[in-house]
Amino acid sequence: MEGSSREHTGPDWWRSAVIYQVYPRSFADGNGDGTGDLAGVRAKLPYLAELGVDAIWFTPWYLSPLADGGYDVADYRTIDPAFGTLAEAEKLIDEARTLGIRTIVDIVPNHVSDQHAWFRAALKAGPGSPERERFHFRAGRGEHGELPPNDWPSQFSGDTWTRVEDGEWYLHLFTPQQPDLNWDHPDVRKEHEDVLRFWFERGVAGVRIDSAALVAKDPALPDYVEGVDPNPYIDRDELHDVYRSWRRVADEYGGVFVGEVWMPDAERFARYLRPDELHTAFNFNFMSCPWDRDQLREAIDSTLAEHAPVGAPATWVLCNHDVTRTVTRYGRAEDTGFAFERKRFGVPSDLALGTRRARAAALLSLALPGSVYVYQGEELGLPEADIPLDRVEDPMYFRSEGVDPGRDGCRVPLPWTADAPYSGFGSTTEPWLPQPEGWSAYAADVQAADPGSMLSLYRAAIRVRATEAGFGDGPIEWLPETPGVLAFARPGGLLCLVNLGAESVALPAHESVLLASGPLDEGGLLPTDTAVWLRR
Repeated sequence: MEGSSREHTGPDWWRSAVIYQVYPRSFADGNGDGTGDLAGVRAKLPYLAELGVDAIWFTPWYLSPLADGGYDVADYRTIDPAFGTLAEAEKLIDEARTLGIRTIVDIVPNHVSDQHAWFRAALKAGPGSPERERFHFRAGRGEHGELPPNDWPSQFSGDTWTRVEDGEWYLHLFTPQQPDLNWDHPDVRKEHEDVLRFWFERGVAGVRIDSAALVAKDPALPDYVEGVDPNPYIDRDELHDVYRSWRRVADEYGGVFVGEVWMPDAERFARYLRPDELHTAFNFNFMSCPWDRDQLREAIDSTLAEHAPVGAPATWVLCNHDVTRTVTRYGRAEDTGFAFERKRFGVPSDLALGTRRARAAALLSLALPGSVYVYQGEELGLPEADIPLDRVEDPMYFRSEGVDPGRDGCRVPLPWTADAPYSGFGSTTEPWLPQPEGWSAYAADVQAADPGSMLSLYRAAIRVRATEAGFGDGPIEWLPETPGVLAFARPGGLLCLVNLGAESVALPAHESVLLASGPLDEGGLLPTDTAVWLRR
């Protein structure tokens, strides 16, 4: 099948891999009930093989009440019935592997669902019970215990403590439906190592670790003081013992980890990537960066510098299930970067401009050294969707009292077939999130037939990346600076240039053009907001 040939087949495949993120609820609906499922993913495996990806990362597919999009897990050993069965997951893993595509699953060590058997037992057992020791239950402050035990800020808006009927409070850095686990408890450590083995034994190649730097807490649960180290709940030193024990499990199976580590301190970030801890961690500096030549250069340099001391490959990602889609973000007149605290309704975007820049950014990210993650729908150039307020589901919207629009706009079900109901998502009923008007224009079948489409660009870029040995992990050499241009060389005579300036620029001497994100100007000039791969 065209595009399915891969070079990344050895034990270090992950150092140069292109990994596709699937949000199962919105990828493809196999049974027509309005919710994406594993049957839908299995039916689309040939599409992913043709795209040329090396692995699929699935956001949580486990049993969950969906208080936070599946990141409130009730049972790690059970597939949520909305998605299918464990047997189907095992088939999917095997079928994908037959096509040369590995599977990465998501583990959420910081918390579980309030419907998890452990938490239900803790509520029933009462204060002082062994069952409550697996969580952070405490008496409240104040004369009658009516005040929370401390003042820690939430990762979402709102409170971090909820009081139960017997008067105690429990900690939740996210929603009240996501009680935090106590990682000082041996049951918690053993259970997670058992869960890792459970999935490695079913053939998964790796694990993505959600909120990886939040897991350990200061057992005294002191108040949070801005700027005072160590932080009582972020990047605790004892975390590294946890990930060393996980690494020993992964090494038994040849498995790999990618951590969600939001960490501004480069030295502390690199600690998670030491040879006996995590293999990789997401690079949020690059993802959050605005469309600006100097800031992107700084993000690339700082990322590579962070990884160099520990010999870990960088990861590059433009968007994920939490982040405003690239086309929309890059089309804004101001603030083309991303930050959770700045998300607001009604920010205008020039989608034509954003698409042009997103195409260039795709070539930039795929040319950089390391691995690349592609969020579903980015290869279709999907914009962020406006969700009617009566259909919003994301708790970030509700906990901010309507200030934050939430993350549903990047989670809208994908368009597959332009002339089918609901753009071929597979539903015979309306999907769980509404697709905006005109969504069918982005359908995969239309784009597959258009050599100038975003899908065709991604297919071509991933194919070139897989066949040119100089791409993927390895060295990078910056070329002499041209105002507004990012230009670097990769091994084997490969060059990547991205023009972020206001004027077209001349290309350096080269033997051939391998790929460009858009047409070159007359005379072979590189237009603004365009990227090109050259062989010199």
